[in-house]
Amino acid sequence: MSENLVEEKELPAGNTDSAAPPKKPRSRAWVPVVVTVISFVLAFIAGAIVMVLADEDVISRFAYFFNAPGDALGASWDKISTAYGALLRGSVGSWQALTETSAQAAPLICAGLGVALAFRAGLFNIGAQGQAVWGAIVGAFIGFSFTGLPLFVHIPFALLTSMAFGAVWGGIAGFLKAKTGAHEVIVTIMLNYIALYMLQFLLTTPLLQQPGRSDPISPVVQFSATMPRLAGTRLTLGFAIALVAAVAVWWLLERTTLGFRIRAVGQNPHAAATAGMSVSRTTIIAMAIAGSLGGLAGAQAVLTPTLLTGYPTQLSLGIVGTVGFDAITVALLGRSRPLGVVLAGLLFGALKAGGLTMAAQAQTPSDLTNLIQALIVLFVAAPAFVMWLVPVLREKRNTRVDSSAKAAVA
Repeated sequence: MSENLVEEKELPAGNTDSAAPPKKPRSRAWVPVVVTVISFVLAFIAGAIVMVLADEDVISRFAYFFNAPGDALGASWDKISTAYGALLRGSVGSWQALTETSAQAAPLICAGLGVALAFRAGLFNIGAQGQAVWGAIVGAFIGFSFTGLPLFVHIPFALLTSMAFGAVWGGIAGFLKAKTGAHEVIVTIMLNYIALYMLQFLLTTPLLQQPGRSDPISPVVQFSATMPRLAGTRLTLGFAIALVAAVAVWWLLERTTLGFRIRAVGQNPHAAATAGMSVSRTTIIAMAIAGSLGGLAGAQAVLTPTLLTGYPTQLSLGIVGTVGFDAITVALLGRSRPLGVVLAGLLFGALKAGGLTMAAQAQTPSDLTNLIQALIVLFVAAPAFVMWLVPVLREKRNTRVDSSAKAAVA
């Protein structure tokens, strides 16, 4: 009887084939979006704290906080809500506010696209400020020097010439980088100073200085070179041009062989060279295109009409403001993608448009919007810090896999 019995042997516990397969890691594509949103929240919280600390009346109520905490908290809330309410009203609170936001965003988008395109090529284009200065110089000169041209000729002529000079200015940095190895950060910073001092000098010469004036200011741009706008608003052709430029940059990077070379060189120049691509030529072309977009931003600064006069602001030393440096933050926040640059440009345009209203109605420091912009970029550029503040965003380690691996090694 025992001969007909079949002994059952137990399989070793570690060698079973029925073990559950390891789970696929969950997608974390949502993390950058959440980090960006949290960065916004943290920046506005920090801005609120600065507002409270900068207001003497609010701070004085904290002297008796433990006796009447409602006074200090109520005053703080009134200050913060008034300021941010004014910011919203000045940026998106009305049709007029929305058009002001679009006018502020247009040059930021153009210059931001130039910085973003250079980023995609592995280059840090700090020179958007100088490129914008040359775009403003040339755009203003074409705008007030040529008379009798029809609008559909004068505006494209001014824009294309400004872009050409910006491309030359950016191409110089690209050429020096490609042929001599000079670092583009140092070169573009120096070119910024050269462009600024050239503007300062030219505004004292008959070439740019308005006749009969002793101060450094140019003549008024001809109406035929002024960007068309909707009556009574700040919505101009310049904003549409900025959106077209974003689509063009996207098409260039994603749908052309040149864009493929730019992205390949940016990701790994050695591999691109091994594949037969000319890294030096691609570097020069990328910086030239980036410079042309910076020049376009400068042209918009001198060809966009103001609300009161209907004519552009006359060329002066501060005409482009800090658009080239703000473009770096726009490109960083937009993660060097055209759509992201457009959204970041609109955000910063809204902050600039609403900042004036906030300073006037809430008596906040005029540089508060710049502080908020800087804090947004700071938090976005430091995702590890944001994840440290919000532990749920951290990637959890698979302890089961780790323990199994240790046991196998043992």
